[in-house]
Amino acid sequence: MEDAATRLEQVGYLASPEISTASFLADRLQKPILVEGPAGVGKTELAKALAQALGRRFIRLQCYEGLDEAKALYEWEYAKQLLYTQLLKDKIGEMVHGASTLGEAADRLATSDAVFFSERFLLPRPILQSLLSDMPALLLVDEIDKADPEFEAFLLEVLSDNAVTIPELGTFSARHVPRVVLTSNNARELSDALKRRCLHLHIDFPDRERELRILRRRLPDVSRTLLEQVVEAVAAIRELDLKKSPSISETIDWAQSLALLNAETLSADLVAATLNLVLKHEGDIEKAKGQLARIAQG
Repeated sequence: MEDAATRLEQVGYLASPEISTASFLADRLQKPILVEGPAGVGKTELAKALAQALGRRFIRLQCYEGLDEAKALYEWEYAKQLLYTQLLKDKIGEMVHGASTLGEAADRLATSDAVFFSERFLLPRPILQSLLSDMPALLLVDEIDKADPEFEAFLLEVLSDNAVTIPELGTFSARHVPRVVLTSNNARELSDALKRRCLHLHIDFPDRERELRILRRRLPDVSRTLLEQVVEAVAAIRELDLKKSPSISETIDWAQSLALLNAETLSADLVAATLNLVLKHEGDIEKAKGQLARIAQG
């Protein structure tokens, strides 16, 4: 577990004990890890860092409503097949020459199906890429909660077998069992079947100490005093009843912007002028403006 934390830190990800433990177990148990939590807390960054730390190829599948197997698994390159057909039209003519009926001509062409449905025309999508990759891969299934439940069921089968079947070509088993990270922003409830097959990790907003460490690593040229004040201010903002509390990504953007404005310390006026960098809803900004003094003092 300590080694996992060290290796993640070496690639720029400062992991909490819970994160490093889950990462270690997911690798050793070869089980998918389901990472849930608010947007912007580092779920996707964890997958990228884990791929680097493990020396694995990073492959990402971005989920959305309507995502189907074709976009996630594989497609046939129909344009390439058509071009191939045009190039071989003389050969095709020879094959059907002398056929007395359309059915007989079709039967003759059917014997060449393997030519047109072969790996040369197969276009692997992220899931198949992760299974067929020559080097070990890490597959990120990003925002699985945005996909339809039907796709979730299909994904379960792939994760269980580490293999997929293509009707025209047969079954493809993983050359190297991929590590899989699924992320969710809780847009919908995921099935119990999916959760059972995964290790679960919830990433929340970091505590003050860890958030300051992240800022210092990301923004080494910004004064520690300003970073400490930003962390305290963000902590005060998160205590408000907001539609969306600021995540670590907004904290980083705010601190970087304040440094570009040559700010040395936070004041109520400066907080008011830059709240739009850390809060994304007008109602949240108005609530924060009512607490400017407390926010500026941290």
